[in-house]
Amino acid sequence: MRIAFFVNDIEREFPGYTTTVLAHQAAMRGHEVCYVTPSDFVLTPDDRLHVHGRFLPKAKWKDREEMFAALKKVGSKTRQLDMDEIDILMLRNDPSLDAQTSPWAAEAGILFGREAVKRGVIVLNDPDSLGKAINKLYFQSFPSEARAETLITRHSDDIKAFAKAHGGEIILKPLQGSGGSGVFKLDAKSAANLNQMIEAIGRDGYIIAQAYVPAAKKGDIRFFLMNGHPLEIDGKYAALRRVASKDDIRSNIHAGGTAEAVEIGKTELKVAEMIRPKLIADGMFLVGIDIVGDKILEVNVFSPGNLGSCSRLGGVDFSVPIMEAMERKVAIADQYAHAFDNRHLATL
Repeated sequence: MRIAFFVNDIEREFPGYTTTVLAHQAAMRGHEVCYVTPSDFVLTPDDRLHVHGRFLPKAKWKDREEMFAALKKVGSKTRQLDMDEIDILMLRNDPSLDAQTSPWAAEAGILFGREAVKRGVIVLNDPDSLGKAINKLYFQSFPSEARAETLITRHSDDIKAFAKAHGGEIILKPLQGSGGSGVFKLDAKSAANLNQMIEAIGRDGYIIAQAYVPAAKKGDIRFFLMNGHPLEIDGKYAALRRVASKDDIRSNIHAGGTAEAVEIGKTELKVAEMIRPKLIADGMFLVGIDIVGDKILEVNVFSPGNLGSCSRLGGVDFSVPIMEAMERKVAIADQYAHAFDNRHLATL
């Protein structure tokens, strides 16, 4: 099987990233692995889609770090091939990272992912649905009982009224963004800075105001779902608790949060079950949801992270069932002569 991982760029990848974890598992299972960036697609005059891939040398790597070092050595050296020679294109970029500096690149994976689908390539997650999830407005399409109460606006008076209705405690963040960027908590201590918060977030577009969930003081839970269902091995779930540092409200790991083991119980499973139908209907193969109490705060469908930490804390390798599921999709596509459309195949 030949798998292409689409990322923002190689320079912003790291050995501990979920993409690296998956690429390493694929390579160790004997699959051919390449990395693709927004600059690497070619649509030729005869309507063929080509791609410039950075291919990992075939080897049995000692560990993930050794494999990643080999990837870095490949550098800008690429090999051009026809897109229909690729079995799976996995879209693992974060569009928000390119939205400001390279807006042309932000949706390249979605646009060329759609073209790849037309040529028989399995694209995960489904690019048509990812196009609808390019910002956090997608979050509003899930059942209201699973979501923290949310307001989306650019008018300061709307936000002030929402804050008043919620006792002066709300979370403010940009409609587009990830990794905890531009997130503020409004409370009694910070109330005097509300106008500055609104101005800072509003420079980049619409503002999300979200009811503060008191359980957030204990951190949030990153919970992986695959094919619409909780990702688990022998009763151990791919999940962890992310706890913010004392001087920061953001629990994102690369924003200073720490990872702890967590038990997944009936509350988290109920929330996951509530959003399962839409994830399956939208062809969202691998998703990371962030839960506080009985509410989801985020649904990351582009590049959910922390899979390696979930494996380490759980004592199992969650990349194995993910790769097995991808292998199964390729087998199904072959057995049924590509009779299923990509959106359905993505979550079979």
